[in-house]
Amino acid sequence: MNNFKVVITGAPGTGKTSIVNGLEDKGLLCFHEIIRDMTSQAKKEGNPETMVSNPLVFVDDALQFNKDLLYGRAAHFKKSISSKAPINIFDRGIPDVLAYMDFFDQAYDLEFTSVCEAHKYDAIFIAPPWEEIYISDNERLETFDEAQKIHNALMHTYTQFGYDPIIIPKKPVHERVSFVLETLNQM
Repeated sequence: MNNFKVVITGAPGTGKTSIVNGLEDKGLLCFHEIIRDMTSQAKKEGNPETMVSNPLVFVDDALQFNKDLLYGRAAHFKKSISSKAPINIFDRGIPDVLAYMDFFDQAYDLEFTSVCEAHKYDAIFIAPPWEEIYISDNERLETFDEAQKIHNALMHTYTQFGYDPIIIPKKPVHERVSFVLETLNQM
């Protein structure tokens, strides 16, 4: 494996970031999620008293917010190309932007799909919704029901781009990390 690009994704509250952190603890190069910082900043600039599931209500230009997210993730991808690490882990991939836009019924044009097509990953792992571990917080605004629908949007979007997502089992974090590592070793 040389410069293998692996996405760990999932709906909010599925434990994906814990898995990414566990992989990083094992010495893998990880590119961390950027949406939490963007959502937090948007809330500061908007009305923080409004509790909604869509962070885009906090921004003046939802399309630009999504473009910033799209190109932020593309920048991570481009940075990984020059990495000497045999495996690059991404906490969410570029197609996640489109999946969320589909979920929130937001239109996007060829620019969005072209960026996804121009940046191909080698493996996609998806953490499924898991009600027992789901917790909402100041940046995770979705309900568990919405998380299940986002999972479906993620599966659909990645499949549309020709990926065969691998579902991460609902187990303790260290077992989930081991599952990802063992699966990658078989590729």
